[in-house]
Amino acid sequence: MGFGVKQLVAGKTFSGIVKVDPQFALPEPNAEYRKGMALNCEEAPLDVDIKGGGRVVVLNTNNLPLVGEVGLGADLVRLDGGAMCSPGFSCDSALQGTYIVRGCGRVQVVGTDGKRVLETTVKAGNLFIVPRFFVVSKIGNPEGMEWFSIITTPNPIFTHLAGRTSAWKALSPQVLQAAFNVPAEAEQVFRSKRNNAEIFFPPSN
Repeated sequence: MGFGVKQLVAGKTFSGIVKVDPQFALPEPNAEYRKGMALNCEEAPLDVDIKGGGRVVVLNTNNLPLVGEVGLGADLVRLDGGAMCSPGFSCDSALQGTYIVRGCGRVQVVGTDGKRVLETTVKAGNLFIVPRFFVVSKIGNPEGMEWFSIITTPNPIFTHLAGRTSAWKALSPQVLQAAFNVPAEAEQVFRSKRNNAEIFFPPSN
């Protein structure tokens, strides 16, 4: 009598997880099979590295081509203790789902109408969503904070409101004066703050 399906599953109580005998020999992983399909974020080159501020690894079509097929990107961010991540938003209308991996800190999200929609302390295990064009900022507690975000575009582009790449720098002084209804002196003070910093601001001490 041939070996059949009934014999294969008889007496088994499958729950989706099978305990493998320690002596069972599994095939060795082949590096070629993971190429373009998997990326170790712990070993990947850093896209941003600010001493005392934080580090970022972005997953996009350059380092993980598969994300182009699924239409998703991601980033892994480590924020040092007491540092701040500049307020920013996805300028390509992407949603962000952010999971706190380690540490804790404060997060603030502001909507397109200027109203604060979230301000809370987050810790490892927390998950929150940042809607399209909403601005988000984070500040790490003394122990720092690490998070992983899934982004609904394979090549995410973010605009920050402070630092060297701030969107404010592209606006003329006259436009900023008119927008905020302030004198030229106040506009100069505003523009000079954090003008040459990156997206992470180390603690001032």
